[in-house]
Amino acid sequence: MAFSHAPRDPISPAEGRVLAEVRHGLSNKAIATALVLSPRTIESHVSSLLAKTGCRSRTELVLWAMETEERPGDMLPASHLNAGLAQR
Repeated sequence: MAFSHAPRDPISPAEGRVLAEVRHGLSNKAIATALVLSPRTIESHVSSLLAKTGCRSRTELVLWAMETEERPGDMLPASHLNAGLAQR
């Protein structure tokens, strides 16, 4: 599946940290624990990411993120995707 769309709005640093954890297959509860946030905050970030990217599922969101990271000049800097990793 190829994604040709950039996010409707730029992805925030907080959303980027959540997306990094979603890419690792973590649940909202596990992401909340890892990032010291509430599960509801994580739900909100995931919902926002889905809306901004036009993705319909977490799986599609992960595929979108992987493809977007590989294309230079897109609106999702690699630093956003890797931001959550520094906190481990």
